Amino acid sequence: QIAFMTLTLFPIRLFFAAFMMLLAWPFAFIASMGSDEQELEKPLSWWRKVVDVLLKAIMRMMWLAGGFHWINVKGRRALPAEAAILTVAPHSSYFDAIPVTMTFASIVMKAESKDIPVWGTLIKYIRPVFVSRADQDSRRKTVEEIKRRAQSGGKWPQIMIFPEGTCTNRSCLITFKPGAFIPGVPVQPVVLRYPNKLDTITWTWQGPGAFEILWLTLCQFHNSVEIEFLPVYIPSEEERKNPVLYANNVRRVMAEALGVSVTDYTFEDCQLALAEGQLRLPSDTCLLEFAKLVRSLGLKPETLEDDLDKYAASAMKMKKEKVDLKEFAAYLEFPVSQTLESMFALFDENEDGVIDIREFVIALSVVCKPSKTLETIQLAFQLYQSEGGTVTEEDLACILKTAMGVSQIDVTHLFRAVDEEEKGKITYDDFYTFAVLHPHFAEDYLYADQMGAESGLETSSLSAPNGICTDFSPDNSGYRRKPLQKLN
Repeated sequence: QIAFMTLTLFPIRLFFAAFMMLLAWPFAFIASMGSDEQELEKPLSWWRKVVDVLLKAIMRMMWLAGGFHWINVKGRRALPAEAAILTVAPHSSYFDAIPVTMTFASIVMKAESKDIPVWGTLIKYIRPVFVSRADQDSRRKTVEEIKRRAQSGGKWPQIMIFPEGTCTNRSCLITFKPGAFIPGVPVQPVVLRYPNKLDTITWTWQGPGAFEILWLTLCQFHNSVEIEFLPVYIPSEEERKNPVLYANNVRRVMAEALGVSVTDYTFEDCQLALAEGQLRLPSDTCLLEFAKLVRSLGLKPETLEDDLDKYAASAMKMKKEKVDLKEFAAYLEFPVSQTLESMFALFDENEDGVIDIREFVIALSVVCKPSKTLETIQLAFQLYQSEGGTVTEEDLACILKTAMGVSQIDVTHLFRAVDEEEKGKITYDDFYTFAVLHPHFAEDYLYADQMGAESGLETSSLSAPNGICTDFSPDNSGYRRKPLQKLN
């Protein structure tokens, strides 16, 4: 079927879909000219209503060209005055743009998107909330803009938000980001389903790439999508004051409608689990648990790197000194709490009530910089090295165990490979030179010896399905059942 469709229908569909997008561009361009904020808050003029109808028809023809012959819509879409925000889940593909083009609701987009030829003009037409990566204060400004629009009493178009913040494989709903719920206004949950016999839709962190997904989907004779508008969710007074509670309760309603489970993992956990560094986290790593505790403790992602520098500087002064729970709380400048006790327990290897603070710093570095393996190892060398700037095999084992979040690891082969002169100690420069020459050193010297071992040191790239990662599947409940694993 793929071979036949590739030679026949695929090029026709691709051409027609591209033509529809190009056809939409002049209408969107003209309608976007001269619009200012005050005009956008006014009711649409008659000619803009005509443009709206034309663009929706053109976009529907584009999806028709992609094999979405009919779109099954359930429920009633609320009016902007009833629900200023539409929360859509699960987010699993760029085909999730279908409800956006059907409603022309505003969305939250990267500021760079408006500069993309043709597509950027269409994006600007729906009056999105732009997020700028270059602006360090962008997160706060985005939340304020969402809040301003949501509390305008229906003057602005509805905002459509995918609160998961990333694509998943639809097997569960991950933690919702609170941005859509901070305004404390009613939201309308919207759930998506793709009830196709063969899934060519899902586009996640692993598996087929963007073009392959497009190619396989256009080679299908028919593609199904269901969009269900659930009843408007009106928050309680408690939920208005607590956006996290509000987000969790809305997620629960949407999960029930979808018939799937929920998981406490977040977008940041996805980044951590599947970071493209030289050290891939194994499937049984407890660094995901550590990252969750870091968030629960109140350490914010936007300030983590600054916090890391502060904690690293303190740890270097303390050298090999171990600390108890109260000293750990003083070090972090947090009161003793159940969350802090759980974090402390992760590093309490011998359950003797003291931990090596250097291990906390290494784990925090991995959470802050999941893709920058060598930066974490360089920091670890600074923490563990002797006055001569060297570390032993035992030190390297401790560094890598903590960086990977496992209880045991054999570094003998790796250490001997780095220590060519057999001095029994190595410097960071030795390790860096070796890592540059052997970019896959983890697979060659660490994972290769651990495959099938009880420690479960499989890289997620080897074991994960087409989804965010093996541990994130609600069917894989082993992670939730096992006791809290030590970092050492």
